[in-house]
Amino acid sequence: MKRVKRPKAVIGWREWVGLPGLGVDRIKAKIDTGARTSAIHAFKIRPFDRDGERCVSFSLHPVQRRGTPVVDCEARVVDERTVTSSNGEREQRYVIETQIKLGEESWPIEMTLTNRDEMGFRMLLGRRAVRRRFVVDPGGSFKLSGKPKAKLSGKSKKKLKAKASEKTGRKKLKPKARPA
Repeated sequence: MKRVKRPKAVIGWREWVGLPGLGVDRIKAKIDTGARTSAIHAFKIRPFDRDGERCVSFSLHPVQRRGTPVVDCEARVVDERTVTSSNGEREQRYVIETQIKLGEESWPIEMTLTNRDEMGFRMLLGRRAVRRRFVVDPGGSFKLSGKPKAKLSGKSKKKLKAKASEKTGRKKLKPKARPA
């Protein structure tokens, strides 16, 4: 009996993901098929032993270009690897395993801990994490996770109200000019 392959979901070059095992509901991740392993911005990285197991504690900033909130995390170390970054620098990194949630799917991934403070994205989702699960649309964003709900400025709210009144056919009446 032949196994029927289900169609792969399409994701964009950036998506919102959750890391429930680390206490992160949403973090914007860049899908990087050029990177083998996923990476996350981490600081205050401290290794320790718990019941004979190698572990690491670290902090992270889940919001781009912001120092708050800070999420303190602990995870079991599955490996230490020398990773060559996109600028050619080699760095020794801790590798952890954690659950990731993208859309309705959830699965375990390996992720390296590194300082990505100067990078545009706090998290890279590498090809091992998306392999055999998704097709990447390099021209699309938030295909599976949905676009973020942005807070509207005063001008944007006025434009939105104007568009809504056009659709309903209601117009706000301007006061009549009075002769002087």
